[in-house]
Amino acid sequence: MAESSPTGSIFLDCKASQEFLAAEANSTDDIFNATNTIMQCVSDTYQESSDQRTENLRSFLLVICGGLIFFMQSGFAMMCAGSVRLKNVQNTMLKNLLDACGAALAFYLIGYAFAFGGDYHDVKVAMSRKTFIGYQDFASVGRDPAFWFFEYTFSATSVTIVAGTLAERCQMAAYLAYSIMLAGFIYPVVAHSIWSYSGFLSRTNIDPFLDVGALDFAGGGVVHLNGGLTALYATLVLGPRRGRFYDAQGEPLDTPHPFPGHSVALQLLGTMILWFGWFGFNPGSALLIDNQERFGEVAAHAAVATALSAASGGICALFTQLWWEERMTGEPKFVIQMAMNGALSGLVASTSGCAFMPPYTAIVTGIIAGWLYMLSSHLLIKLRIDDAVNAIPVHMVNGIWGLVATGLFAHPELLEKAYGKADHPGFFYSFGNGGADGNLLACQICSVLFILGWTFVTMFPFFIWLNYKGWLRADSLEELVGLDVSYHGRSTHGDNGDIKKEYIEAYNRYKSTIRHQRGGHGQNNSNPDRERLPFSDGRNGSDNGFRQSASTEYQRSRYGSDSTISPADQDIDKVTIDTSKSTSKTVNCKDDEPREAAISQASPEL
Repeated sequence: MAESSPTGSIFLDCKASQEFLAAEANSTDDIFNATNTIMQCVSDTYQESSDQRTENLRSFLLVICGGLIFFMQSGFAMMCAGSVRLKNVQNTMLKNLLDACGAALAFYLIGYAFAFGGDYHDVKVAMSRKTFIGYQDFASVGRDPAFWFFEYTFSATSVTIVAGTLAERCQMAAYLAYSIMLAGFIYPVVAHSIWSYSGFLSRTNIDPFLDVGALDFAGGGVVHLNGGLTALYATLVLGPRRGRFYDAQGEPLDTPHPFPGHSVALQLLGTMILWFGWFGFNPGSALLIDNQERFGEVAAHAAVATALSAASGGICALFTQLWWEERMTGEPKFVIQMAMNGALSGLVASTSGCAFMPPYTAIVTGIIAGWLYMLSSHLLIKLRIDDAVNAIPVHMVNGIWGLVATGLFAHPELLEKAYGKADHPGFFYSFGNGGADGNLLACQICSVLFILGWTFVTMFPFFIWLNYKGWLRADSLEELVGLDVSYHGRSTHGDNGDIKKEYIEAYNRYKSTIRHQRGGHGQNNSNPDRERLPFSDGRNGSDNGFRQSASTEYQRSRYGSDSTISPADQDIDKVTIDTSKSTSKTVNCKDDEPREAAISQASPEL
């Protein structure tokens, strides 16, 4: 192999050229052989230099695209911040920041090893075997730091999807715990199965599943379906926000109480940032295809499909909702949230197959994504499942649709450009040519089932365990006064925003009581010794005595021991919360009872 030199001249850098200059040209054959040696050396050196430039360019573009994907964290933060009430903004943004921090450490320590460990030590060996999980390169970035960074941004995106769903009621410790769990273990197993050379669903394996392997170009299943399912399991265990679907006595409301976000501007800003970042997410994945000679062309197709799918999803959701409102109420209204979430749904749906979809099928995919978002969003409300930012309809439902759409619409010519072969195209193309090749579609459906099953058997028990330990849901009074006050000491706007003064006083008094009982060691939401609190009558099993003493204590805290209570206030103070009828039946009752005295007349708008 030729050696490099500061001269910059390939000819002078070849050892063969030096040998030729020193050799004695005794015959024509000697001259001919020496010339061939020099030319071969020049050719090898030029090829090596070209490969190095290509690899450097690829690494640089991976970092740039990874930066675009990481910028999506800002989009998620703005979307979540605009979708929650003002008293929870600071807490919501901190949790989005913790996503990036927790995911980085978890993916470095164990996540990368589980996802891609050993893939690049010997590619042929990796492609010839099938494993469920990686087992090399722990606490390492592997042999390609650019690839590690690119994949880290994907894992962080999967984690942050869950943030909005759990907004306004999830504890900080639980949030950080699940972030590490998802980025360090749950996501890497899915990524290994579909993207690793050794994955049992991988298309790049020598013996791919169903002779085709799963097609998930940019992570519609690996990232979005994975995160969306985790959000669903989490909110099922966590329960809805207080006052969203149930009244103060725990009885279902005839009409769910809306909790509108405090800033549409932040929601729109977040949507546009996410859309911008998606052009690193989808086209950037073309840098990882096997056919590196055509990655630019593949990236261009992915960008076009991404833009068209998002646009059609937004328009479809907006005008379908307009038509429905007009039919139901006679007063058509443009709902901007429909356009924003419809566009995001189209983006998610395009993620799996953006490089293989012709423009017209990308539009069809986006239109269906907009409709699916609307239907699934209304279904969640019917089922009384509280999703503060509609992450489940956007990411879970359309993550599924994106994988299925790829199995239907993958074009053989575009598959050829990306992977060099198109033995099993989308079902519609096969059917249109007189065939019935459903291998790819079947493989896509198996991918959906695998991700669903894996997240169910891991994350669902994990959230149940967190809830059992009392670490999942925020304290009842913390939720009432807002997580900005309870976790950060003050609200984002002013001293305490629009939170009623009596709630702040009750919360501060409760914290003081807990610190006193614990010897100044802080608050424990699980509260195993509630009978020692001043709200308790000393009988663990007596709900009636507890509520009576709680009501008395709250009246004293609100009106003073010598104050005259008006009849209206007396009627309000008769309202108590029956925790046995709570919507969040899995929430730790030990956590709720001591706080119910202070929140007995909590109004839904708080």
